[in-house]
Amino acid sequence: MQITAAQVKQLRDATGAGMMDCKNALVKANGNFEEADKILKEMGLAAVAKRQDRATDNGRVFIKNDGKVVVMLMVTCETDFVASNDKFIALGEELCDIVLQKGYTKINDELNAKVNGLIAIIKENMKLEKLYVLPLPADHYAATYIHGAGQMGVVVEFASDKPEAFSNPTVKEFTNDCALHVAAFTPSHLTLKEVPQSYIDEQLEIFRVQVKDLDKPEKVKEGIIRGKLNKHLGEICLMNQPFVKDETMSVEKKLAAVSKEVGANISLVSYKFFVAGVK
Repeated sequence: MQITAAQVKQLRDATGAGMMDCKNALVKANGNFEEADKILKEMGLAAVAKRQDRATDNGRVFIKNDGKVVVMLMVTCETDFVASNDKFIALGEELCDIVLQKGYTKINDELNAKVNGLIAIIKENMKLEKLYVLPLPADHYAATYIHGAGQMGVVVEFASDKPEAFSNPTVKEFTNDCALHVAAFTPSHLTLKEVPQSYIDEQLEIFRVQVKDLDKPEKVKEGIIRGKLNKHLGEICLMNQPFVKDETMSVEKKLAAVSKEVGANISLVSYKFFVAGVK
């Protein structure tokens, strides 16, 4: 049976599959559109299975915030070329929309099926690697930031006794700067209280080894060790880090200054960031 270019184009427009795949499917289906579509889907599932073991070290981070819920997700792929593909970008945005619309909080079969559908078309392994969903109560606000072409995504959550303060330009600038700050400094913890004691003990041992040969009294050595520990903890805890736009004060002190300026009690509740390709 003669397969026309118009038939191939129609199937390609409907499925997004490659021209040759569409033509071969139509030949196998003797020109039957529905049968050809079924064949393409079967070919796609086979393509997905074949590529599942391939490393996905590239990708893109996507964020959508409707004011009530924030969704951040990361889709990984094999190459940076595909991470810039329009279909790949559209997939990430569609996944965010589905999560918002359906209230999903975890990766599920429906979301994975969307990813597998694009694998069948692009023929490169992909994975919905991470999903973060943050509900926002009425007195909470989220600042978000996407770095570059989706190489990194940040969500920072705030709360206030006067939610209207989040409309204040000073507060808006500060919250946006906090998202930039997290992207720049990638803190490990929000506050000193969140640092596990096991981690602190490990760092103390490291610092003790560093000062053991110093020709100083043990009391002085212990002071040096504590100084090193405090400096290190200040570098990894968000609230203690020097603020990205004013290194003369910590994030905590800048937050207090902004709160005082606008007459509201604002707190930084949580933060989250994804780095594309990092599992």
